[in-house]
Amino acid sequence: MRTFVLGIFYSVLLILIIPFLLICFLAGMKDPLIRFGQSAVRLGCRFLGIKVAISGLERLDPATAYVFMANHLSFIDGPIAATAIRRPVRIILKKSIFRIPVLGIGMRYVGFVPVDRKGVKGGQKSIRRAAELLIEKGYSFLVFPEGTRSRDGNIQPFRRGGFFLALDGRAPIVPMTIKGSFKIMPKGQWHAEKGVVRIVFHDPVPVEGYTPENMGELMEKVRAAIVSAGD
Repeated sequence: MRTFVLGIFYSVLLILIIPFLLICFLAGMKDPLIRFGQSAVRLGCRFLGIKVAISGLERLDPATAYVFMANHLSFIDGPIAATAIRRPVRIILKKSIFRIPVLGIGMRYVGFVPVDRKGVKGGQKSIRRAAELLIEKGYSFLVFPEGTRSRDGNIQPFRRGGFFLALDGRAPIVPMTIKGSFKIMPKGQWHAEKGVVRIVFHDPVPVEGYTPENMGELMEKVRAAIVSAGD
């Protein structure tokens, strides 16, 4: 019931945000719009009874653009992880999400990147676009290298797309471990339970010296870091 009520609240919020969205468009402001979204997520977590415990943020340089990589357990991982990072961060999302009225326009404006998962070329195009934004604008990106949510709570094989982004954008990778979200809202469940989500930020992993040829070593290093803080 709480999840349903929150859905209605967010629907109304999307309508009320239109004037703020227009102001951001006219003033050329992007980060304030992202921070507004992060505040909305925090409010939603409080309403649902979800507490978020964060550790390891002191390992990060506020002036450095990163590619954040996290395990993927639940529908709520994206919003919570993006908020936990405590800085404006962009995400590569499936194209269909950008069709949501108002929200889709705002995501495109701030630099979120759509991806067409039906073909390899669509994914490559999205990675190139994200790398351009990372280099030219200094945007950080959040990536779930598993590509989809886990059905049993265990980490799945990694896909290479996010690692190409880090290599092309010459950005360090920050492994993130998400714990607890699977119990709150596992795949296939449409309501959230009360609980605690713990997010651990690990030491950034430099990408210097890695190429597509030895990318497997980089993937394993990031995976090992994420798994190291598991339950």
